[in-house]
Amino acid sequence: MSEPPLRPHLARDLIAAAEQASTHWSRRIRHQLADIDVGQARHADHANAKVLGRILAEHGWPGHRLVGRKGCRAAWQLALHADDDPTVQRAAARLLHRAVQDDDAPAVQWAHLHDRVLISTGQPQEYGTQYLLTADTVERYPVREPDGLDTRRSRLGLPPAADAFTALRRRLALAAAHPDTGDTVVLTPLASAA
Repeated sequence: MSEPPLRPHLARDLIAAAEQASTHWSRRIRHQLADIDVGQARHADHANAKVLGRILAEHGWPGHRLVGRKGCRAAWQLALHADDDPTVQRAAARLLHRAVQDDDAPAVQWAHLHDRVLISTGQPQEYGTQYLLTADTVERYPVREPDGLDTRRSRLGLPPAADAFTALRRRLALAAAHPDTGDTVVLTPLASAA
């Protein structure tokens, strides 16, 4: 049995913010948002990034000990979608990396966020977790040293890149077949499949 989180109220707030945003994240990636909805979704992501930034400044990374596994995952999801606030996103990646080193957060979460920060700054990603989804296709953003990709992924517990891509395509096809299920398959760009 795991210990209860030190800050259950903070966990509740993070989880609620991620759950509330999950619908627009999913619909935005599926290209199902009208322009006004895209603007509202970005506003919500911006507000969530500000809240996350305050949490990071006050507590560091909200890891398992502070907010439990679900709260930690919610913080990670919010950080992944903080693209409009690169300062918060980079700080989150640094603090999440420290939390991973302290065994207070999953390395897989850090890999996704690290890749997201790299992509946001125009650099090739390290672990191949970030994809570009269009209405017609899905493709992996460029990767640094592609020949070593699966070795790097394996070290963090990620499946081989080809397996992740196949799983992602299956999940996206399933989500497309059931668009009204509120499916969170694309909650974070390919977080579970990549």
